[in-house]
Amino acid sequence: MLTLSPDLQTPLVSQIVDGLRGLIVGQVLKPGSKLPSIRAFAVAHGVSVFTVVEAYDRLVAQGWLVSRAHAGFFVKRRGDEGSALAGGARERPLPRFDARWYLKQIFENRNLPMKPGCGWLPHDWLFGDAVRRSMRQLSSDGPELDGYGLPHGHMALRMVVAESLAEQHLAVDPDQVLLTQGSSQALDLVARLLLKPGDVVLVDDPGYPNLLFMLRFAGAHLVGVPRTATGYDLPALEALLAQHKPKAFFTQPRLQSPTCSMASVAHLHRLLQLAEQHGFALVENDIYVDMDSSVRPSLASLDQLSRVIYVGSFSKTISPNLRTGYVAARRDVLDELLQLKMVSGLTSSDITERITFGVVTDGRWRKHLKSLRERLAEAHRSVGRRLQVLGFELFHEPEAGMYLWARHPDLPDSAELSKEATGEGIMLGPGQLFLVDPRPTGWLRFNVAFSQDERLWRFLEQRIQLGQQAAQ
Repeated sequence: MLTLSPDLQTPLVSQIVDGLRGLIVGQVLKPGSKLPSIRAFAVAHGVSVFTVVEAYDRLVAQGWLVSRAHAGFFVKRRGDEGSALAGGARERPLPRFDARWYLKQIFENRNLPMKPGCGWLPHDWLFGDAVRRSMRQLSSDGPELDGYGLPHGHMALRMVVAESLAEQHLAVDPDQVLLTQGSSQALDLVARLLLKPGDVVLVDDPGYPNLLFMLRFAGAHLVGVPRTATGYDLPALEALLAQHKPKAFFTQPRLQSPTCSMASVAHLHRLLQLAEQHGFALVENDIYVDMDSSVRPSLASLDQLSRVIYVGSFSKTISPNLRTGYVAARRDVLDELLQLKMVSGLTSSDITERITFGVVTDGRWRKHLKSLRERLAEAHRSVGRRLQVLGFELFHEPEAGMYLWARHPDLPDSAELSKEATGEGIMLGPGQLFLVDPRPTGWLRFNVAFSQDERLWRFLEQRIQLGQQAAQ
């Protein structure tokens, strides 16, 4: 039923709880279905009876299972209470695919057994040891818990950010850096500063779903700029600029999600020229910079923050749970962002920022990043080969970053495929989710770090065969 690994840092009890919960959410285990007995589960998975008892008890306490005397453990039906009747409740059908619904599912279904469509790294790819060391050190130092952090954020971490940006040839002072609760808060603050309802905003197409939703909720009119393997469709961009008067372009030049494409230096220079000519701001979302093995110019480094606002994050390479991001901008722009941050949430978490500081000043931080880049490069090669063997077309082969963007001629609707996959315990990343104007598409985003499970490849091969049979 599950694949457990005693070598992982995650306790076996937690692996069982997370795995079974994922199977229930994905409807692999249907409401009312009976689980293996405690002893049978223990024998089948090579774990102790006590481990299974604790896992089943947790799932009962969390409302996923119900225990029935002399009968065993069952997946709880809607309306079950304690030892309620085993039957009676009807299974709920999977909801119709909708981009906003699916974005919500990404987080609610994060415990599905297979997650090739997710936007984070497996926990054993992250720098968990350093996080725990930093937390222990912070605890022994006796952090102050009775006040707020600094409005700009923890000073020592801002200095580290400034030094890191200097290595990328972007000269900033620490007071030009504003720490935020992840890059999402940073982008939200920038949007609220730059835009008012009805303003035209350029965005990458395909692009980052959370940003697209956030901008729409702000009342912006989104105009998609087509991505290419080397950056942007410049003729299309220039035509859009002749038609619209955008206030800003929110873009991800480096290792862009979902395509993982990289904008060439020539494209960056041209984009800066167009921004100056047409008078719009550039918001550079560079959250994957630490996954890039090459030192290359950014929009911000070429512009030195004259027209560019730069957004970064530690969440992708340390831990998504830390939610530590930052904005770098001109001082006058940063002052306004600071006011918006304080109005909406006072300060960010000083404790989280101190933990992050401990991680990035750990002696093994750079070694961790080097190892992570090498691991991602190998995963790109492996997953890319397997996709091509099955007949997928790859948009780009960067051998860096987290994603491959691919499509198959016999899988024309990735949204329908994703619904079927959820029923098999697989979270896919359907292309419709990433489009500025959602429509049926065969494109899928594969997270290479989560695309190693043979069950994923068997599922894809079966669906391709069914598609080929239907086309005959």
